[in-house]
Amino acid sequence: MLDAAACAELIDGLTAIIVQAARAILRVDADSVRRKADGSPVTAADETSETVIGQGLSRLAPSLPIVSEEQAHHPAAGKAGDSYFLVDPLDGTREFIAGSDEYVVNIAVVSRGAPLVGVIAAPALGLIWRGIAGRGAERLSFDTDGGCSPPVAIHTRATPPRDLVIVVSRSHLEPRTLGYVERFPQASRHACGSALKFCRVAEGAADIYPRLAPTHDWDVGAGHALVVAAGGRVVTPDGASLRYSTADLLIPGFIAWGGGAH
Repeated sequence: MLDAAACAELIDGLTAIIVQAARAILRVDADSVRRKADGSPVTAADETSETVIGQGLSRLAPSLPIVSEEQAHHPAAGKAGDSYFLVDPLDGTREFIAGSDEYVVNIAVVSRGAPLVGVIAAPALGLIWRGIAGRGAERLSFDTDGGCSPPVAIHTRATPPRDLVIVVSRSHLEPRTLGYVERFPQASRHACGSALKFCRVAEGAADIYPRLAPTHDWDVGAGHALVVAAGGRVVTPDGASLRYSTADLLIPGFIAWGGGAH
């Protein structure tokens, strides 16, 4: 069982692992694409990142289980215990294949059914966002040699009376989410790939990120922890707490809020 203090001892190790994965992705050709059983694309970069992260986490905290997108078929995936790593080795595979820079690597620590730590790296941007719930969030940059800049604290911003900024999925904007967004006709809408949308909320560049369609735990966990660490909230469309580690590892929908009462 991990708490915030224990996670603080892991955060630099998690950052080093995610930098290694990001550098590995940048060395892989995006043309190596195949289709998984569910029809979604997977590349050699997904698999390379998965290997790097799995090996790194096993060295960093060998007693903690790992639940990862590319191993979600494992029968123990939904019963990973009280604390475990939740990994998406390459979130935004479609963007990666298309040559966009809007793809990321997600690593979270889930404890007592809620994400406690979130570390997100954007390989093509050379940026990392990381946070521990109750202990704050920060952003740092890294270079191709693996060196990192000093971290800079980030915070969500208070919901503005006007000029609201909403971030939505570039690849998965479906009718229910679009209907929700249209409730804010004066808001500025920005499309973005992957969990970068959580990062924009956490650093105060956006106010709301809604997704009212199902998605998997590993797509949400790291961003959820990051937004909470930065001062925001991530809840169901009805305002309830999200449930992780269900049998199907699915989040039915969520809304990430930057600041203010909702």
